[in-house]
Amino acid sequence: MSSLGLEDIRAAAARIAPHARRTPVQTCASLDDWLGARIFLKCEHLQRAGAFKFRGACNAVLSLSDEEAARGVATHTSGNHGQALALAARLRGIPAHIVMPHDVPRVKQAAVRGYGGVIRHCEPGTRNREQALAAWVAETGATLVHPYNDARIIAGQGTAALELLEEIPDLDVVMAPVSGGGLLGGTALAARGLKPGIRVIGAEPAGADDAIRSLAAGRIIPGEHPQTIADGLRGNLGDLTFPLLREHVERILPASEAGIIEAMRLVWERAKQVIEPSAAVPLAALREQGEALRGLRIGVILSGGNVDLDHLPWRQPPTR
Repeated sequence: MSSLGLEDIRAAAARIAPHARRTPVQTCASLDDWLGARIFLKCEHLQRAGAFKFRGACNAVLSLSDEEAARGVATHTSGNHGQALALAARLRGIPAHIVMPHDVPRVKQAAVRGYGGVIRHCEPGTRNREQALAAWVAETGATLVHPYNDARIIAGQGTAALELLEEIPDLDVVMAPVSGGGLLGGTALAARGLKPGIRVIGAEPAGADDAIRSLAAGRIIPGEHPQTIADGLRGNLGDLTFPLLREHVERILPASEAGIIEAMRLVWERAKQVIEPSAAVPLAALREQGEALRGLRIGVILSGGNVDLDHLPWRQPPTR
């Protein structure tokens, strides 16, 4: 078990404070009625680079020695981490090498390039991403900043829950989506560190339920062919994040694809917040699987808002 703890998250919060936004916490009566609970939305879609990922990336880049930073940084990503790392690298004036599957939404690829990142494409799948990244690191000598299986990343992601509980300390539950586990692991460390009795619950698409299956089996079970609109949640747990989830997360709830789309649209229409499908997953899971949580005060981290507006999931083909 890693020695990572609340003190590391507090240190990360201080380190990134000059650069990261302290995002607002918002409520929505319509959402409360829909879910039968009091919901507090931590609006990380309003974070720099459009997602919570900037917290971890900024912490990692600012933690590098000058010698490490001079070689640049490299990672693989489904989008948001790449954008965040490219921006953090630009703030420090160093190169960012980003491996991305070719099917990542164009809006996310454009954002990486807009922040100065250099993209190398690969085939979809965690194994392909990792192989491409290893080859590029060997070629460039860049410092690897893993998208989730990195203590600096986990600590940085935990700063969102730290802020949430500082603002709303009387929560019963904190929820976050899970892919590689950096956000949920950091959330769990922060929440349980500040309030040991709080319940920490994750959510993931039913079509990419490797975390649910891994926790049930007691070992990491990679998801080889995830099928979900939530493109930010197609990763697999790592050897740092998996123990954190086993120790601190009560359970992970699945969400259907239809439920994810419904929750995303409801947040757009009623809460007036532009979120991406991955951010809607906890709300969809609450709607479909959260009977035991009705009536509670629940903090939900809205993970990101990087949406391809030309391909909204509820859009229908034009009628002729």
